[in-house]
Amino acid sequence: MEEKEILNAQPVENSEETAQRIENTEKESSTMLEEDTPLDKNLKLMSPTRMVIRRFFKSKLSVVGLIMVVSLFVFSFIGPYVYHLVNPGIDGNGWDQDEPDMTEKIIQVTSEYTYVDANGVEHTVKQTVDKTLSTNPESAPSLVHPLGTDDMAYDNLARAMYGGRISLTVSMMSILVMTLIGIVAGGISGYFGGVIDNVIMRVCDVLTCLPGIPILLILGVGLKEMAKTSTIVTADNRIFFLMFILSCISWTGTARLVRGQILSLREQEYMVAAEAMGYSTFRKIFKHLIPNVMPQLIVQMTLGLGSMIIYESTLTFLGFGVDTTTAAWGSILGIFDRSMDKAVANPLIWLPAGICIIVAVLGFNFVGDGLRDALDPKSRR
Repeated sequence: MEEKEILNAQPVENSEETAQRIENTEKESSTMLEEDTPLDKNLKLMSPTRMVIRRFFKSKLSVVGLIMVVSLFVFSFIGPYVYHLVNPGIDGNGWDQDEPDMTEKIIQVTSEYTYVDANGVEHTVKQTVDKTLSTNPESAPSLVHPLGTDDMAYDNLARAMYGGRISLTVSMMSILVMTLIGIVAGGISGYFGGVIDNVIMRVCDVLTCLPGIPILLILGVGLKEMAKTSTIVTADNRIFFLMFILSCISWTGTARLVRGQILSLREQEYMVAAEAMGYSTFRKIFKHLIPNVMPQLIVQMTLGLGSMIIYESTLTFLGFGVDTTTAAWGSILGIFDRSMDKAVANPLIWLPAGICIIVAVLGFNFVGDGLRDALDPKSRR
């Protein structure tokens, strides 16, 4: 009887151990599932846009570039309003870009004369007189003028702020026009191919061979003379015409980029489906192909903004941009052309504009590099 009881009890003990082991296994499995579930959910909810933003902000250089660019826009477009409130100036209206300081200033002017007397001896006479000026040029930094005034009695800080408006606006408009022309030309060339592709690419070859700067200088001389009598082309807006012409001859790189991408995309399955559904050519190019090229175009536009700012500053510095009284970063640097001695003696006249140009070019390049890495589909970081 005892042996039978032992034999009958053994399966009961094994079943209890098995049940306990199954229960432990279920607990471990549920724990693993709970640990894995958030990770799976995060991966499923991570959209491509969120991944690009995450990659962009993981790069410290990209964040620095973004801060530099945003700071410039705030400085140029919001800064003048804040500056008027903080520093109302002498008349209480604040300092404008073309408003000189009309405070009278007394300076000493030294004249030197040389004559030869009856004995043949040469004498030099120096005469110093006080001269009263109706304006206050080249004043030292003060509460009224934190960075002083330039040689025309304009406030240096106000000129640097207003100068960014023209430089940034002209550069962004130029890059938008250049990109738009390149998208249209490259999209048509890559989609249709054949004779149309050959014609557009040969036009690109011709425009690429043209010397951009000499052409702009020649046209700048013509526009400068036209501005004296024309009501359409004026001294303040001729830089817009020059930059528009520059955009019309600089779209070849964008067109080649769009063409190359479309040549590889037009044979994809979704394009075959669009063809089977009878979509129009315009819709297939600008609704299905161009959006797939936009990441590369955004990077190119961002990198090109720095070049456009340099172009605008160079043309304005050479006298083919806005008038001297209108503030632009290039016109502020024109002090080197008007008087090298004044530029060396008072660097606060040109230093703020020079720093703004450097910050703008570096900032746009940093942002462009960050976007290029963030939009790279091969990047896993």
